[in-house]
Formats: sequence, structure tokens, C-alpha cells
Amino acid sequence: MGLNVSNLTIARGGVRVLEGVSFTLDPGHAIVLRGPNGIGKTTLLRTVAGLQPPVSGRVETDPDSIVYAGHSDGIKATLSVAENLQFWAQVFGETDIETAIAAFQLERLVTRPAGGLSAGQKRRLGLARLLVTGRPVWILDEPTVSLDAEAVAMFAEAVRAHLRRGGSALIATHIELGLPEAYVLEVGPYRAVAAEVDDFDEAFL
Repeated sequence: MGLNVSNLTIARGGVRVLEGVSFTLDPGHAIVLRGPNGIGKTTLLRTVAGLQPPVSGRVETDPDSIVYAGHSDGIKATLSVAENLQFWAQVFGETDIETAIAAFQLERLVTRPAGGLSAGQKRRLGLARLLVTGRPVWILDEPTVSLDAEAVAMFAEAVRAHLRRGGSALIATHIELGLPEAYVLEVGPYRAVAAEVDDFDEAFL
């Protein structure tokens, strides 16, 4: 399952930030979004994930195929690592958490309350949730924040394994993940053109 984005225009706070965005994300492939901070990558990801409506254009995919991971780790501090993964697996109708635990090397942490984890460990647990959803389209916003080099390698391998299984990923990141299947999409050319005011007085009407 992939997705198709056609002539998408998106806004942040009522102001258009990107216009005319089009791309196709096929199964087994990844697209990496690149562009300066503030250009609208997060807004684009949230729109594609169905978390906010576009100004215009279309996102064609099965909404139930998508899982979104943003800046929040989405974990419950009072639950253990294993309990967090079990909770999310149940939400998505899945049962296997062992694959996720192994992929992010959480074996020694399974009984530890999530609130007692370091920032990097919390991020690893947050990303491990992806593997218990069973959903084929991953939409990820700066997923490597708080990760050291070893954990970045874990994440990159998890993405590669997901692609090998026929999944797909749309990722905003400045980190080189070594994904041979990835296409880099520069969002700069889609920056919305600010409306020009020909008559100074019109700005006050």
C-alpha cells in the first residue's frame, strides 16, 4: 500500500506555506523530505497523514494504512516499556511486540517504567511503536531527534526491514539514513508565493 499526493496546497495558521506538491510513494520505497526549518515539512506530513485538511489538492490512500510519528514519543510514563508496546499493539489489533523490542534493543528495559527512561531510550520506545501497528505507510517527522549514532543505525535498519516487507515511508529528516530505496524530495520549490499588495492603502481595507 502506497499513497499518491496530487497538487496539494497546505496552510499553517491560515497562511499558505506550500503549493502544488505532487508525488507518489510506492510500496517498498521511501521519500525523504528536505528543506530549511519552517518551510512547512511538518505541516505537509500532518496533512498527508490526515491530521489536518489541505487547502486544495488530494491525498489518495487508505487512511487505515497510515501511522504517523511526530515530535511526541506518545508513551505513557507510568507503564513499563513492554506495557506501552502492548497497549499500542492492542490499539491497532496486533499482538507481536517482540520484533519491536529486538529492533530497538529494548530487552533490558522491558520492565522499566517509561517515565524513568533517558530521552534517547524514550525516543527508541516511541519509534518501536511503529513496528506494533501493522500499518504499511509510515509518516515520520524528524524521527532521529535525541538518538545517538547507534540508535540512528537501529532506526535506519528498522526502516529498511519495513521497506523489504513491502511497506513505505515518508520521512522528514536532515540525517543521512543510508536508504537505497529512498527518493529525496526538496520542498523548497513548492514554497507558497506571498500575496502581493499593489496599492499600499489596500493593506488597511
